[in-house]
Amino acid sequence: MIDKTVSDLTEALAGVADGAIVMISGFGGAGMPSRLIDGLIDQGARDLTIVNNNAGNGDYGLAALLKAGRVRKIICSFPRQADSHVFDGLYRSGKIELELVPQGNLAERIRAAGAGIGAFFTPTGFGTELAQGKETRVINGRNYVLEHPIFGDVALIKALKGDRWGNLTYRKAARNFGPIMASAAKLTIAQIDEIVPLGALDPEHIITPGIYVQRVVEVGNTVQLGAAA
Repeated sequence: MIDKTVSDLTEALAGVADGAIVMISGFGGAGMPSRLIDGLIDQGARDLTIVNNNAGNGDYGLAALLKAGRVRKIICSFPRQADSHVFDGLYRSGKIELELVPQGNLAERIRAAGAGIGAFFTPTGFGTELAQGKETRVINGRNYVLEHPIFGDVALIKALKGDRWGNLTYRKAARNFGPIMASAAKLTIAQIDEIVPLGALDPEHIITPGIYVQRVVEVGNTVQLGAAA
């Protein structure tokens, strides 16, 4: 019998290794798996490379992971916001590396990893510092930059509902990076508001098939203050 549910956060995060590339879903607080991040802090893995749209807000979630000193490098699109003081302090003091990636490129590099695409050309970033050292090409009279996939050792994602096979649905915009990150990682761990019986999810509404998910943990409703969860 296939059963990917785990009993708690400790079991969910078992085996996440030092130095891992960890993808974390979310657009700001929306869709951020805050309980899994808290569990990762307790688990103790360090020297991590984090892939996320942002670089943390306030002192919770991803920002708390950065503040705990567990992250060596972050790959993201929006590292600086009004409340990104944790990242800002770490970066200015040379305690964290940053790879800045335009948001569309970030999404496509993650999607490419899951789809088995070796690399792709995009016009975004051409002629800027972000294209330095990268292959360029003129295609149909337009300049392009070669970008490579981003693979994850682990993906931590948040879903609304899931079953024991790992099939997932999301709540509105909280879906964001979850589906593509699930497909791009070796180990996908899903934080779920509610685990439902097999057959309870309409197949037409399943966004992430269970084949991309290895562990699911039910944590209840975890709406983040000020964010659509």
